[in-house]
This record gives sequence, structure tokens and C-alpha cells, in this order.
Amino acid sequence: MSELYFEDFYVGQTFHSVVTAKVTAEEIKEFGQKYDPQPFHLDEAAGEGSFFKGLAASGWLTAAIVMRLRVQSIQVVGGMIGAGVEEMRWTEPVRPGDTIRTEIEVAGVRQSTSRKDYGIVRTRTLAYNQRNEVVLRSTVNFLAPVKSGEKG
Repeated sequence: MSELYFEDFYVGQTFHSVVTAKVTAEEIKEFGQKYDPQPFHLDEAAGEGSFFKGLAASGWLTAAIVMRLRVQSIQVVGGMIGAGVEEMRWTEPVRPGDTIRTEIEVAGVRQSTSRKDYGIVRTRTLAYNQRNEVVLRSTVNFLAPVKSGEKG
């Protein structure tokens, strides 16, 4: 896969996961313990008695997995520099054994007003589990360098 410059992106362009991510109970618990220590992220029995009716991944773990899949699916020259999250919705819980994949659509492209050597790419991402249920929906902006590198 080749690295992309700002000029390589266009509205309607789509990117699909080049890999998937299988989520384990251990990963859910480890992330929960370290970053989101709520009972339904730490213990199956506690999860059963919760809103989720079972062990569920932190939404932030799901977001981190989706970020990894985005970076692996869209190779931006110099790396994908975040420029803001407009929306992030967790629509279904991620469970142990789920396999996550992404579908990313370019929703907008515009020249940066503060950095003429970069453009801003606006994307909409849907993350799916193996049952094709959407588990995360987001709108994210990132910077991509202008190919010519010229200012102006």
C-alpha cells in the first residue's frame, strides 16, 4: 500500500480494513483495569448484572482498536495527524470474541487555513463486528501533507 498525500483523497473515496482485530476477554479486562475500571469491563459476573448483560469492552478500547485499523488501512505520508473528532457513538457493545473491521469514507477535503502545506481530510468511519452490527460510528478529521509542499 502506498502512502497518500492530501491530493490523493477525494469525497466519496472509501477504505476498508486491511486487517481485522479480534477482541479477547483478557484485553477487555486489562484495558478496563488500566483505563476504565468499571465492573462491566472487569468481570463477567459483574457484567451479567449490568446494563450490558455480560462483559463488555470499554468504548475507549473500541475507539483505540478502530484507530489502529484506520492507521493500518490509510497510509498517510508522515502519519495520520489527528485534527479533531466531530462525533463518536458507541452503538453496540464489543464482547469477547468479537472481530472488528472498519469502513471509512472520505466526507470532505479542504486546504488548511493555518498550515498551507497540509490539507484536512474529514472521514466517516463505521466499525462492524463479525455479525455486521455497527459497534462504533465516528466522524474524524486528520491532516495530510500537500504533495508539492508549497505554501500558497
